[in-house]
Amino acid sequence: MNQILSVKQVVHTESSNIPCEVERFLGGGGQGEVYLARLGRSPVALKWYFPSSATNTQRETLNTLIKKGPPNDKFLWPMELVEESKVIGFGYIMPLRGQGYHGIVDMMKRRVEPSFRALAVSGMQLSDSFFQLHAKGLCYRDISFGNVFINPLTGDILICDNDNVTIDGHDIGGIKGTPRFMAPEVVRDEAPPSTQTDLFSLAILMFYMFMLHHPLEGIKETSIKCFDLYAMTKIYGTEPLFIFDPDDDSNRPDPNYHQVVLNFWPIYPQFLRDLFTRSFTDGIREPQSGRVRETQWRAAMARLCDSIIYCSNCSAENFYDIDTMKKSGGTLAQCWACKKDLNVPPRILIGKNIVMLNHNSQLYARHIDPQKSCNSSECIAQVMQHPKDHGIWGLRNLSSEKWVITTGEGKTQDVYPGRSFTLAVGTKVNFGRKEGKIRI
Repeated sequence: MNQILSVKQVVHTESSNIPCEVERFLGGGGQGEVYLARLGRSPVALKWYFPSSATNTQRETLNTLIKKGPPNDKFLWPMELVEESKVIGFGYIMPLRGQGYHGIVDMMKRRVEPSFRALAVSGMQLSDSFFQLHAKGLCYRDISFGNVFINPLTGDILICDNDNVTIDGHDIGGIKGTPRFMAPEVVRDEAPPSTQTDLFSLAILMFYMFMLHHPLEGIKETSIKCFDLYAMTKIYGTEPLFIFDPDDDSNRPDPNYHQVVLNFWPIYPQFLRDLFTRSFTDGIREPQSGRVRETQWRAAMARLCDSIIYCSNCSAENFYDIDTMKKSGGTLAQCWACKKDLNVPPRILIGKNIVMLNHNSQLYARHIDPQKSCNSSECIAQVMQHPKDHGIWGLRNLSSEKWVITTGEGKTQDVYPGRSFTLAVGTKVNFGRKEGKIRI
């Protein structure tokens, strides 16, 4: 394969004329090729377009995106255009993807298996990032596997291929999305990509991440002998039906082919399953009003993270599902992995939110300050084990503020930064902005 640019070749940034030297070829796609390059002393990624993609429209789009700037630091956003007089076309530079990130396809093929906590963090960052993008009046157009990377250890995400982002409502043609991820109205050619269709694609990506399966691929899909364009249009466009639709069971997962999604679906709390159900029922029938918003996903992902408990027998992550417990008379489901009874750890009620206080749990600024982003990494408290009596657990103040606790017996105590208090039933914690109450 002949590459457009060669190693050691130098191109220049359009506005500042800074030299950018190509170091090695990273990969190619439908629009162009991506290289590792060096801008001064800084490593960057450089994308160079094929002549057919190096259009004036693409140049104008890039100039608009560069002027607007990235919505947040999760986007590998275009930084500056680059040109070279001896090479046809143009390209742009963007931040380089760091080590430890994997594509969602690696998750689907089980090459990497993030924890439930890491997935919840990824979901928070994804939903918040697309909220920030849409708040700028921009439409991503092509949310799919190939455009998101995840660090399976931390859950941190990066979003690439941002050169196709456009102003919402500007139908400039070109890319409509990726098959299986496009909203039904886009598949049917009834609407162009928009922030509303982004919401549907985001829900598809979320479902893939948590269930390792497509939400519309059930027995209707497996019964098709020739999965051609007509069949795909039917499944994803003209007759889309959620595999867990509560009112229509004609497209349930086929146990012979879809056992993975049948295993994962009951593991998650009811509130998350309800959001998925709404996304692929009301969200299909009423695109303008029925789709789950980014802020709703963000809140659900934060709640999911707070709901994690560990099985004392096998250490598997499970979820404290209060909605299901109410329906079952207060009984907690057994561990999904080993089928043993689960023990509920201490938990703290802050406002309407319940946070499980596991051995490794932390409280963040978002728990006590509604103005803080769900993605804020500002840790204010951590569960700690007593250094001498391992049967006693406490909560350490990692904030810069003094807390005041009131025990179940009515005694008050100041908890200064760096100090801890014992987790005991009925203890109230005044964090300043909010109050929490310990439950055992």
